[in-house]
Amino acid sequence: MPNQTRSQPPELTEARAIQLAQKGDGTAFEFLYHLHKKRVYSLCLRMTGSTSEAEDLAQEAFMQLFRKVATFRGESAFSTWLHRMTVNVVLMHLRKKVPDQISIDETIDRGDETAPPRELEDKDIRLAGSLDRVNLERAISNLPPGYRAIFILHDIEGYEHNEIAKMLGCSIGNSKSQLHKARMRLRELVEQGEVSAKGEGAGG
Repeated sequence: MPNQTRSQPPELTEARAIQLAQKGDGTAFEFLYHLHKKRVYSLCLRMTGSTSEAEDLAQEAFMQLFRKVATFRGESAFSTWLHRMTVNVVLMHLRKKVPDQISIDETIDRGDETAPPRELEDKDIRLAGSLDRVNLERAISNLPPGYRAIFILHDIEGYEHNEIAKMLGCSIGNSKSQLHKARMRLRELVEQGEVSAKGEGAGG
């Protein structure tokens, strides 16, 4: 009988890979890793501003995934579930940072319950293409950890303040207040970066 070979398994999809990974299938887990590793690493890098920390935290996020994939129930998209898991891994890391660095708890002023007026609109800090993206990314990486986390979670990742408050263990008003301060600090860093770049360009 011509070409009577073993039938090929159907092409692996994310949904099928999740089912198999939940049963301990290593190949399926590897499929999920390669499918999501760039996104997870990018999130870790944005939140830490450090390539070495991002690499370690991305690996930790996938270790968590390996341990917890069986608990995924499909109540949200898998990418959303993994995203939240990664955020939690990064936040736990930020809380454990060494004393000579600004910790997320130091940055979050728990006594400030009153959110200031939003003097800076989203479009103002997202900049609508008016600033060099590299300069903006550099400024974000230089924000204190707590400010950076809240800014990224809200303005880049799209979390609502009630979600951020739950993640960080602070009030909604405090989250709004810290976002405002983060935007103000980011504006200062962007302006400083522009001045610095002009100085370097002039041979300074």
